Amino acid sequence: MLWPKAVQDRVKTGTDRELVHSYPYRSACPSTVWTELAESADVDLFLAGYTNYFFWTQVPHFADTVRRKAESGCRVRFLLGDPNGDVTRQRETVEDVALSVSTRISITLEHLDRLGPLDGLETRFSAPQDAINHISLSVFRFDGDALVPPHLARLVGHDSPLLHLRRHGSGGMFDRFAEHGEELWERAEPRHPEPVPRR
Repeated sequence: MLWPKAVQDRVKTGTDRELVHSYPYRSACPSTVWTELAESADVDLFLAGYTNYFFWTQVPHFADTVRRKAESGCRVRFLLGDPNGDVTRQRETVEDVALSVSTRISITLEHLDRLGPLDGLETRFSAPQDAINHISLSVFRFDGDALVPPHLARLVGHDSPLLHLRRHGSGGMFDRFAEHGEELWERAEPRHPEPVPRR
């Protein structure tokens, strides 16, 4: 009664409020958004992209952020695809780009190795039976915010659309995507890092 229907149609209600912003391409989301969300996470920083390599190139001082978060008690998790897995090889054939999927995963692994062992920092490879579900839907969670790029057909990750979600209650879009990430994590295989050679 207080609001005209025209206004009601434009005001987000219920779980619709969880959609903060949408981008037609992941690459259209400013690096400042990624940086601010990573910096703001205090409890759980969960990066469940298949390669996660773009964090090291697009988020300034990302290695320092990861170290600082882990040392301050934030749980930091990286869920990656297996660089030697069948799905990885299949995807490389589909994408047919110079910077291959396994190379992008290796970039992330190298950066993580350089951080050394940190309490609170965990890395896993998605289980073989989950790899196809992992590569088709990444979930990047920063406490109560998430950036979710559903991958489209043959497109490389940065060409996929992106949703910025903020949790407003149980059972909404945020929780549904978060549960997808957690399910992949639970079945994933822990990764034991190789020592980085000293120079």
